[in-house]
Amino acid sequence: MAAVKIGIVAPARPITQVQADRVQALAALFTPEVEIAVHRQCFASEGHFAGSDAVRAEAFLNYANDPGIDAIWFARGGYGSNRILDRVMPQLGPAARTKTYLGYSDMGFLLGALYARRIGHTVHGPMPLEIGRADQGASIGRALAWLVNKDCRVLEPSLDAGGERRPAAAFNLAILTSMIGTPWLPDLTDHVLMIEDVSEPLYRIDRMLFQLGNATQLKGIAGVRLGMVSDVVENDPPFGETPEFIVRRWCDALGVPYLGRAAIGHGAGNMVVPFGIA
Repeated sequence: MAAVKIGIVAPARPITQVQADRVQALAALFTPEVEIAVHRQCFASEGHFAGSDAVRAEAFLNYANDPGIDAIWFARGGYGSNRILDRVMPQLGPAARTKTYLGYSDMGFLLGALYARRIGHTVHGPMPLEIGRADQGASIGRALAWLVNKDCRVLEPSLDAGGERRPAAAFNLAILTSMIGTPWLPDLTDHVLMIEDVSEPLYRIDRMLFQLGNATQLKGIAGVRLGMVSDVVENDPPFGETPEFIVRRWCDALGVPYLGRAAIGHGAGNMVVPFGIA
């Protein structure tokens, strides 16, 4: 069996050499047929970012346009991938169109822009940074299981529930609402939209859902599922509504059904969601 080569790049914030070494060691145990290539840019530092915008863009293009690399695994989120979109999208060549791209959180900017242009196979799922989770490597294992074998056991459960299948897409809510009104948001008509968020007070969740609930670009979606809303920042006084109640209310405003919960988000239970039909 030919080896699968996965390239790790960091379009937003950096990871450490120790984290990269641990991911490579775990991959050698889980999937010995895989070669993990960590771009040296992942360890760069310029203020908040893993190198300047130009450095991060160059690293992404270097691996995306390399025909010897089968998949791009984004190192981590944070903030920054939106700043390289106009640099990288026009320069993606034929090799970039056959790859799988996996990540979530801030990487939603890249996943959305790639999906909008039908470049490669975009996937919301765990990233190498999660080597630090106390989950015995389960998050890393799920990502590798999809990247290497397209193992359906790691899919978000509603995607593998049988019956009629609809296309899906998953986003961090803050990233999704930042993309509304821009050319980077893909057409999500007839898609089940899964959303999640982290480290936000509930009034900000409500404010972002106001934008989602009134966005004309999202009027054709098939429905919404709510993933994890984790590490919620306390309101003073308490906000008085739960995340699920808020989502249901704004789904009514958007005129789309609320379909229940989704196993995605910033936590150990983050499952895999390929954009489109799994």
